[in-house]
Amino acid sequence: MIALASDHGGYELKRSIIELFAERGILVEDQGTDSGDSVDYPDFGKKVARMVSNGEAEKGILVCGTGIGMSIVANKFPGVRAALVVDNQMARLAKEHNNANILVLGGRTLDRETAKGMVAVWLDATFEGGRHQGRLDKIAELEKTLYR
Repeated sequence: MIALASDHGGYELKRSIIELFAERGILVEDQGTDSGDSVDYPDFGKKVARMVSNGEAEKGILVCGTGIGMSIVANKFPGVRAALVVDNQMARLAKEHNNANILVLGGRTLDRETAKGMVAVWLDATFEGGRHQGRLDKIAELEKTLYR
């Protein structure tokens, strides 16, 4: 299951991503927002980040105006590796090299088709492990130190 949320700046793009999930038969847990009315991105970003951090969701996608705010929020949670991406190569490498478990997109910086393409690339990519795993282990060790 993939958790998904946006603020008002990402609402329309989030709707497009839900369409992609429906086409692919992917179960999605929509954590809001439910309109284009102004809301605060931390209120929605924390819902998805908490679900991924707790293991309630395998992956997540967050969308705000630029993606920057949601990235900041999500990466506060232990075990979350949220990656803000702007093209297909970054989406692929976010998974292959960083095993990003939350993809972050900018609703005001990306068109629908580009964003859907990046989501598809990220979903289809596979973590390479190897030398990259050692780097993720260092991040996990850092989190243990910080969250004691």
